[in-house]
Amino acid sequence: MNVRDIVERLSLEVKTAKGDLQREVRGCYISDLLSDVMANAREGELWITLQTHPNIIAVAVLKNLAGIIITNKRTPEEETLKKAGDEGVTIAVSQSPTFEVGGKLYTILQC
Repeated sequence: MNVRDIVERLSLEVKTAKGDLQREVRGCYISDLLSDVMANAREGELWITLQTHPNIIAVAVLKNLAGIIITNKRTPEEETLKKAGDEGVTIAVSQSPTFEVGGKLYTILQC
């Protein structure tokens, strides 16, 4: 399953124009601690977080993640969106809580 499929099935709003929506998703990692994501997320996973600051882009690039989903009605900072565009990182947002998004994504990826 690719990022575009997940965006459509979860009714996410994509905030970046230059991300790779065709990228294959290998799983997801849920955390709001950057150091935890750096230590434990795996290449090709989607990262689900509440964080909206520019440092999330550096972590996504470092770990070669498939993209970032920001939850709970939060909006990424303008600088974050600019960095995401520069680095080609997909950022999508959800109005739903993290728990709900993670549960739905788990179900989707298990099928």
